Amino acid sequence: MTILLPTDPTATLPAPLGGTLVNRIRRPGHDFDAAALIGLPQLELDDRAYADLEMLATGAYSPLTGFVGEADYLSIIEHLRLADGTPWSIPITLPVRREDAGTYRGRVVLTRSGEAVGWIEVQEQFDAQKALESREVYRTEDAAHPGVAALLAQGDVNLSGPVALFEVLRGAFARHHRTPAEVREVIEARGWRSSVAFQTRNPIHRAHEYLQKVALELVDGLLLHPLVGTTKGDDVPAHTRVEAYEVLLDRYYPQARTLLSVYPAAMRYAGPREAILHALSRRNYGVTHFIVGRDHAGVGSYYGTYDAQEIFGAYTAQELGIQILKFEHTFYCQTCGQLVSPRTCPHDSSHHLVLSGTKVREKLRAGEQLPAEFTRPEVAEVLRAAYSVQP
Repeated sequence: MTILLPTDPTATLPAPLGGTLVNRIRRPGHDFDAAALIGLPQLELDDRAYADLEMLATGAYSPLTGFVGEADYLSIIEHLRLADGTPWSIPITLPVRREDAGTYRGRVVLTRSGEAVGWIEVQEQFDAQKALESREVYRTEDAAHPGVAALLAQGDVNLSGPVALFEVLRGAFARHHRTPAEVREVIEARGWRSSVAFQTRNPIHRAHEYLQKVALELVDGLLLHPLVGTTKGDDVPAHTRVEAYEVLLDRYYPQARTLLSVYPAAMRYAGPREAILHALSRRNYGVTHFIVGRDHAGVGSYYGTYDAQEIFGAYTAQELGIQILKFEHTFYCQTCGQLVSPRTCPHDSSHHLVLSGTKVREKLRAGEQLPAEFTRPEVAEVLRAAYSVQP
């Protein structure tokens, strides 16, 4: 299936994947009678399943209208495409325990903390191919990989079918929590004919800022889109990362050309495969460019440094519908006296200031200061304050 981009020369936004931005928001008392849900089977969602429900219902995962069926599931795993040929890299599934699967037939109410938040029209049930999914999506069957661990811990039967979400819960980030349609409205209102999205699950540091501002030299607007769904336990909490962005935006970014909006997806740590998902979903949010840097969405040493850039060769530019900006590892060189990359710096690693996420967390827990060359003092203070109250 070929994905066509708009031909209208006045169009400023890329077409959503599949051509239409999916909308599966169904409001009780407006779109349906809430009494019709009484007596239906119920399925409690964990944090990741709820995040997937929101991403599906708001169109962030267009063209998907629900959790995938077996044909799409296998095609995604084996061919990086839906069964109809549309680019897609990670199967979005709703797993349940085998002993419970018979309970879920027809319309099933989806709940969170016991409250109804949506439904799924169950059209299919099929066995999860966990070993195959682990090898192909995560490139490992190692249970120490957080994505594989989550896959192995979930149920063995996947439910498939279109979904509905009753309400977009803005949660802790109400000021920054926008649906794809709402982000598109902001981009159009600001007149950005081109825009770039930046994804991170880590606190912003100088290298991030450098990449963002280099990209902003090329396009009209910057969408700062930090992931705030479920991450592994030792990652910096989402509220701390968002606060760090807020303090930076006030002082160091052009307000009219920058938009901070949270990305409510859960993190899968699928490296190259997840880089594709992040790019395609940002196309649905309306941006024209997406930054992919060193070890995007990686964890440990499971992926090569630039595997997440190389994997985009599986698609044509027209199929992707979003331009990938590929950056090499960026760092502060103490001899150059500025942020550089291997392309621009002639000095070896002994001249470079590089701090891993683990090292940053160790310094913070020890009450040590982060070097100003690594991160802005304002960000360092946000991180220091957050870690000073942790047990």
